[in-house]
Amino acid sequence: MAPRYYWKGYLKLSLVTCPVAMTPATSESEKVRFHTLNKDTGNRVVSQYVDSVTGKPVKDENEAKGYARGENDYIILTDDDLDRVALDTVKTIDIEKFVAADSIEWVYLEKPHYLTPDDPVGNEAFAVIRDAMKSDGVVGVSKLVMGRRERAVILEPRDEGIVLWSLRFGDEVRPEESYFEDIEDEADPELVPLVQKLIKQKSAHWSPDMVSDPIQTSLLKLIEEKKKALKPKKAAKGKAAEAPTSNVVNIMDALRKSVEADLKGRKAS
Repeated sequence: MAPRYYWKGYLKLSLVTCPVAMTPATSESEKVRFHTLNKDTGNRVVSQYVDSVTGKPVKDENEAKGYARGENDYIILTDDDLDRVALDTVKTIDIEKFVAADSIEWVYLEKPHYLTPDDPVGNEAFAVIRDAMKSDGVVGVSKLVMGRRERAVILEPRDEGIVLWSLRFGDEVRPEESYFEDIEDEADPELVPLVQKLIKQKSAHWSPDMVSDPIQTSLLKLIEEKKKALKPKKAAKGKAAEAPTSNVVNIMDALRKSVEADLKGRKAS
């Protein structure tokens, strides 16, 4: 099935331009979604905009954006008004700067999108920009209007394509210093080797299975049971977990026991 593109426009670097298409790299369409129902009738509940004074529903064509300049006093802006102030970045990703690929902290990365050529004629220009960034270990910095807001974005070469990341604004990122300042600067050097042993024993190759959603699986199972008109089985009552006698833990003993337990588990398996 052909991908549904979120945006189409142009990738531009100086005098080099090529048509491109962008698709979100992540999706939640497979997640279980619920509708709101009237429990008594089983009918769906619908929402609609209602005039706050007359109480009457407002038709789609009569909806408009309003900027408040006082109490109950608004400046109305239509879609045509908003289109007139559109920036060039609505349709063009103009690469303004290049920065080292490892210089942008992860906390600024917001949402990834796949960027691909949208015309065979533009394939070569796209590939040249991609490979040049890859060779120099840099990412491109640009801007793009997304959801009527101009966002800073970076373009990261990835395999045969480019991943476009929208970035969070600077005032959206909280400085880490105020959260980490009271944490000890250095750990006990005798404890570090034990943790390193645990890290080595628990090291594995990355797999998407590591971030599977057990709740999603349980919901699907429950829905399937409901379809078959079977009542979900009640979970067996186990013994309540005993409360720890103390919150004070000897970390050295705990780490040694963790290493030993993990080794025993590996031998048993």
